Amino acid sequence: MTTLRALAGAALVLGAFGVAMAKLPAPPPLTDAQKVAAEEKKAKDAAAADVAKQQQARAEDRVAARYIAEQKAKGITVTPQMGPASAPATAVAAPAAAPGKASATPAKAPDTAAPVKK
Repeated sequence: MTTLRALAGAALVLGAFGVAMAKLPAPPPLTDAQKVAAEEKKAKDAAAADVAKQQQARAEDRVAARYIAEQKAKGITVTPQMGPASAPATAVAAPAAAPGKASATPAKAPDTAAPVKK
């Protein structure tokens, strides 16, 4: 009796696996109305993501400002390591070396020599 139950269980597992691995037919091609709706949804999602990113940046700025104000009240000077997150970064500047310490990577002068033609 236990052998029969084991065989029935194995058959059930194999059947379920076969159904799960069956290849589904390809979806029908999108109509023009569905394509337009998909484009609108993509634009709406992109706008929502942009708004969420801006809200996150403003929240981070508020938290940083509050932390700096609290530390200032305690008499501790805090120098922000980065600019405000909500302001767009126009150029990325190399970090300045601390006074009295040499830079880990020496700065290279731009190559002004004319290119050599072969």
